[in-house]
Amino acid sequence: MRALVLDAARALPRVDAVPDPALPEDGVLVRVTATGLCRSDWHAWAGHDDGITFPHVPGHELAGHVAAVGASVRQWHGGERVTVPFVCGCGRCTWCLAGDAQVCPDQQQPGFTHDGSFAELVAVHAADVNLVAVPDDVDLATAAALGCRFATAYRALVARARVTAGEWVCVVGAGGVGLSAVMIARALGARVVAVDRNAEALRVAAGLGAEHTVLVGDEGGAVGGDGADGAGAVPDTVAELTGGGAHVSVDAVGSAGTCADAIRSLRRRGRHVQIGLLPAMDGHPRVPMDRVIGWELDLLGSHGMAAVDYPGMLALIEQGSLQPQRLIERTIGLAEAAELLPGFDRAPVAGITVIDPTR
Repeated sequence: MRALVLDAARALPRVDAVPDPALPEDGVLVRVTATGLCRSDWHAWAGHDDGITFPHVPGHELAGHVAAVGASVRQWHGGERVTVPFVCGCGRCTWCLAGDAQVCPDQQQPGFTHDGSFAELVAVHAADVNLVAVPDDVDLATAAALGCRFATAYRALVARARVTAGEWVCVVGAGGVGLSAVMIARALGARVVAVDRNAEALRVAAGLGAEHTVLVGDEGGAVGGDGADGAGAVPDTVAELTGGGAHVSVDAVGSAGTCADAIRSLRRRGRHVQIGLLPAMDGHPRVPMDRVIGWELDLLGSHGMAAVDYPGMLALIEQGSLQPQRLIERTIGLAEAAELLPGFDRAPVAGITVIDPTR
């Protein structure tokens, strides 16, 4: 099969023929129709995940058809349209049995623990626990966009921050996961401030319902945007726009600066959800814990969403309340993905990039 291959951390990706993945006894092989290009894939390329063995095929947001079924699989028979959470639980531990496969201690992650979906075929373990059937009226490119960014944003706001109508939500970062958070927050009846360095991404955020947008300059300060006065640091601008700070903040980027800006943009007793991965800096990222303590802020993590929680989200998509297909900016082939991946952390993307591995 054709796949995008990484020979080492930060090596130039190549597209090549590689052996088909082995079929797990409790799993399936999925023939990939669409797979998302995500900042987490860039982290894998950059060597920020110690668990990766090279050569390696990245890719963790996927949708396609079941191509082969392991001997112990009971619920799947071949040919079904499916997607999968990027965190796959073992199906046996206490966490999985409680419906929390996203924190399974023995989890598998395509594109991290084993070869991923930047390929024509990908192996999915514990298929009866982790596969999700895609409704007929949801196209597979849209389904692929759900597996990491959209589902993570959905669970972050619905299950972790428990956003309610009328609350202010500050979303720092208007890439795929940030724009997903904007759309979901608006569907929940919240008011949204979106923050980013990319004016085009903020234009998309406004189109998705962000009430205010804040454009960030090279030095980290707010330099303008819809509702921003062009002066002051991001937290000061957000406090002014929201009458004292957001009730909920989301760091959808994953850096010491964006994490700190998001936390400092909260009002007292606010809730922060960290979605963006934070690579270590001098051992640990710098987080403004003085503000967390003094203002009694809640810091929450959100690590994907288990397959058992997908039906509620898919029902809202079928009803049209959520429209993740609006977030898809472009569809590319493996060769273009190989060119884009090394610089994806700096790419001015205003939405989700989907890869068709047959191209």
